[in-house]
Amino acid sequence: MSSVTTSGKAGRPRASAPKQNSALSAREQILDAAAALFSETGFSGSSTRAIADRVGIRQQSLYYHFAGKDEILAELLSGSVRPSIEFVQRIEERVPDEITPAGALFALASIDARTLRQTPHNIGTLYLLPEIQESRYDAFRIEREQLRASYGRLGVAAAHPDVAATIGEDRIGAILIQLAELVIRLRRDGGTAAMPEDDDTTIATSCLRVLGLSSAEIAAARDEAEAVTALSASTL
Repeated sequence: MSSVTTSGKAGRPRASAPKQNSALSAREQILDAAAALFSETGFSGSSTRAIADRVGIRQQSLYYHFAGKDEILAELLSGSVRPSIEFVQRIEERVPDEITPAGALFALASIDARTLRQTPHNIGTLYLLPEIQESRYDAFRIEREQLRASYGRLGVAAAHPDVAATIGEDRIGAILIQLAELVIRLRRDGGTAAMPEDDDTTIATSCLRVLGLSSAEIAAARDEAEAVTALSASTL
């Protein structure tokens, strides 16, 4: 992904008072406005001028932060997977000495579902855009593949032996990441209604259920996940 100017750098004068949440930096406001427009009118139907108008800045000011809408979309997409990747990189180092594969998988699925639930304007709905296959979005596709591979490693290690032998690591990874990404469809089908936090746990439970784990094993994994997630949050 191409580099972008950091939010701490002063921008050009605004065309008018900002229309977005003033608690956000100018760069964050651009991302939020773009996410809304991409979700409402589609990527091809949005323009940098429309994004700038929504924020309340000149179009030229937007280019001070991003080279164009392709770069904005790339950042939004990566932002929808990056927190989960960073989390699983930390937690996999602790398997199996400090946490079981099942506990780590439950934690990952919960964090991933929460991230997708909280992404601005359900940006995950754009995952299937044909433009995403273009080389400019290679970084996002690589990151998502890294996440799928983590699901596969943890999944095959946590699965009941019969499941692991029948499905295999690659397929398990694909199934589990698709389960987590059900959040995207649930948000879309629910309209503007806020999704309950319990959905994160439900999705994580489903991930372990398809791997053949019993209710008792899933409950133990959930307890482990809650402990390791709380510890990870306290050390950030």
